[in-house]
Amino acid sequence: LHLPIQREDALFDFGNGKMAQTILVVDDDPVQRRLLEAAITRSGMQVVTSPGGGLALELINGPRGEQIALMLLDLIMPDMGGLEVLERLRQTDPDLPVIVLTAKGGIDSAVEAMRAGANDFLVKPASPERIAISIRNQLKIGTLSTEVTRLKKKTENRLTFDDLVAQSNEMKQVF
Repeated sequence: LHLPIQREDALFDFGNGKMAQTILVVDDDPVQRRLLEAAITRSGMQVVTSPGGGLALELINGPRGEQIALMLLDLIMPDMGGLEVLERLRQTDPDLPVIVLTAKGGIDSAVEAMRAGANDFLVKPASPERIAISIRNQLKIGTLSTEVTRLKKKTENRLTFDDLVAQSNEMKQVF
């Protein structure tokens, strides 16, 4: 297990105005995990890896789970398959973007993964550029969806303290 998270918030400021997101890579193949980690890190994002679905769900539901902005998930793993991970994840975190990445790339697999709650489906070997584009697209969709929800609440005068953005522990204590 590799946990290179260095701060307690989900976004990391590199001083250039850009924020890096934390991506959870779930794959039972250690070589594939390292390749994905390297490709994602080169794209300016933080990576947490997990060798299986059970541990991935523990990370998501654990104390640092809110740091994870997206999951990159292998479909076929020995401990818990990607579809089972998706089903369990959607019960506790329905909004976390999930990109399924698998060598089993048939249309049936893609449809099954999307029905289980995947946001995108990539066939291995996917190029680092394709992976980065898919991750960025899913993160943008999530940001836009959150903003649309906030604006709807604002127009209906239903904003609450939960709608304020606060990442630090000090600000969370205020709310």
